[in-house]
Amino acid sequence: DRVVEAVKEQVEKFNHVFAPWHMYEPYVELAEKLVEITPGDFEKRVLFFNSGAEAIENAVKAARRYTGRYNIMAFERGFHGRTLFTMGLTSQVRMYKYGFGLTDIGIIRAPYPYEYRCPYKLENSSCATEYLKRIEEIDRLYASFDSIAAVVIEPIQGEGGYVVAPPEFMKGLRKICDDNGIVFIDDEVQSGLGRTGKMWAIEHSEVVPDVIASAKTLSGGLVLSATIGKKEIMDATDPGGLGGTFGGNPASCVASLQT
Repeated sequence: DRVVEAVKEQVEKFNHVFAPWHMYEPYVELAEKLVEITPGDFEKRVLFFNSGAEAIENAVKAARRYTGRYNIMAFERGFHGRTLFTMGLTSQVRMYKYGFGLTDIGIIRAPYPYEYRCPYKLENSSCATEYLKRIEEIDRLYASFDSIAAVVIEPIQGEGGYVVAPPEFMKGLRKICDDNGIVFIDDEVQSGLGRTGKMWAIEHSEVVPDVIASAKTLSGGLVLSATIGKKEIMDATDPGGLGGTFGGNPASCVASLQT
């Protein structure tokens, strides 16, 4: 009921303002709240969009501009959206990509760890270590790490079968990113906001990402997504490079503040 009442009250005041031109209180309040609850003791920036795919796309745009690189590492069985770009990040072809032309240009596909049925017949941390070796091979065999702008990963794959990346793998991946100047983008669209017992699924690994994408339950069913990232990454684009007309709709923001 409180969500409905908050939305009603906001709509009676105003229902649309283009945030980059005229900032409004619900947008700022929600941005401050997300800065507070996301991992990382560093200065952050928040931008709002309409869908999880938009949140991911804008995270990638910021990473490309920040690093000056083009390639993006995404994972087998991963799902990041159905737009022309996020289709490329998404792994499955038949359901999401078939017939739409070239969508994977600049996408480096990496194996996602599956400890429960480890294809290397290893257990626990040994399996995670073997997957990290496969990631390291990408640098030598397919695309040098210094050409990769960002890694985009779900800490728990949704469409991929609710597969959990082990902490050892996530920590190793974080180190690869740190050692090679790669932006670590955490896709929490399906797994974030308390659905795993912690606010963000990546917190189970004690890994701090550079950028987080959030959507779905963020606003109690209204249209809203968010990209939360390090200040220097989010500020790397020119004014107008990130955003959208309806991103951070006032009604959606007040709904989110109540959920």
